Amino acid sequence: MEKRIVVLGSGESGTGAAVLAAVNNFDVFVSDKGTIDDKYKKILKEYNVQYEENTHSEAYILNAHEIIKSPGIPDTAPIIKKLKELRIPIISEIEFAARYTNAVKICITGSNGKTTTTMLTYHILQKAGLNVGLAGNIGQSFAYQVATSDHDYYVIELSSFQLDNMYEFKSELSVLMNITPDHLDRYDYKFQNYVDSKFKILQNTTKNDTFIYCSDDETIIKEIAEREINASLYEFTQTKDRVENGAYLDKIKNEINYIQNNKQQMIMQIQDIAIKGKHNVYNSMAAGIVAEVLKIRKDVIRESLMDFRNVEHRLENVISVCGIKFINDSKATNVNSAWYALESVDGPVIWIAGGIDKGNDYSILKELVAEKVKAIICLGVDNSAIHKAFEGIVPKIVDTQNMQDAVIMAYKLGKQNDTVLLSPACASFDLFDNYEDRGTQFKIAVRSL
Repeated sequence: MEKRIVVLGSGESGTGAAVLAAVNNFDVFVSDKGTIDDKYKKILKEYNVQYEENTHSEAYILNAHEIIKSPGIPDTAPIIKKLKELRIPIISEIEFAARYTNAVKICITGSNGKTTTTMLTYHILQKAGLNVGLAGNIGQSFAYQVATSDHDYYVIELSSFQLDNMYEFKSELSVLMNITPDHLDRYDYKFQNYVDSKFKILQNTTKNDTFIYCSDDETIIKEIAEREINASLYEFTQTKDRVENGAYLDKIKNEINYIQNNKQQMIMQIQDIAIKGKHNVYNSMAAGIVAEVLKIRKDVIRESLMDFRNVEHRLENVISVCGIKFINDSKATNVNSAWYALESVDGPVIWIAGGIDKGNDYSILKELVAEKVKAIICLGVDNSAIHKAFEGIVPKIVDTQNMQDAVIMAYKLGKQNDTVLLSPACASFDLFDNYEDRGTQFKIAVRSL
């Protein structure tokens, strides 16, 4: 009997999974509770995939042999509960795609920095001439690439939501940037549940695989001590004076040292790295270690670190207006990302923040905000948590309900040499389609001043 696969969600991930299922001759059906984008409808029709939108028809879903679920659908969704009651297997697009490729998978996760590190790693591998794909939360879906143009290597950014529905998947090179509280609303507000999800990146790994991690992260170090890890360990740090395998920062010479088996492999001057800020030193360390493990030439690694351009909506310089600098960091959807953004800015800051609070603890920002922020422009339906956290610390906190008002208010409050920083620390879905929409609206509003 032909195996039936139902794909829930028809975005980049779901459409790619449907295409891969179709080319492997499954009976495949796509169901989306919302509207399906026209570009994805076109692809589904091209591969003769049946679909429905604006509903989940149980008659077409509950007879599946296997479900491929969009990472955005929570386990609390009624259709997911019914599937679990029937014990129908639910997997992620990443899990499904991995069954059909023999490529080396370089998987990068963490609460912050994973997108930049993924892009930087991909940039190095591309520059080295490897046949490499970029997948996960960036670009074309992993499944679509496997179906249409399989590569020898994939650099894959993985969220905790994707890792949650991965079981047989194995990453050959795993990178864990950091773990700070995020998405706790999806993890019963228990930090350990979120931590366990991140560490699924190491499932099924062997002594032939590699685990690259930040040894300055207390949560990661605690978990490593309590877990049996088979992979070879490489660390990156800005606090230790030396490592056996990995990368460390020589603070006196202001340079990154890449080390393997206690032998120096490469040195990179901090001032030569294209992307600035303490967090980007970590990102450059992690990507450089991946490249060293893959034995990519040192001149290629250096050149890649020097000419890389950061991703859109991540500490993106927009323009300066009357001496006021505008920075788009819309991708900062949690508190730790906002901390890195604030830390990287010199001079007085007018901070545009807010959105859907995911259980945020703003206490780690208070010292930095007191030092740098002259005004907060709240941009969200409910800004009470930001008011509660920062009233008495910041002299002026203003509420706005749309991007244009937020930008105009920030401009009015700004003076020469100030920086207006959009770094929301929150999800975007109360007022925007996603963080990209939020960042794009910010740039349009700034350029309209």
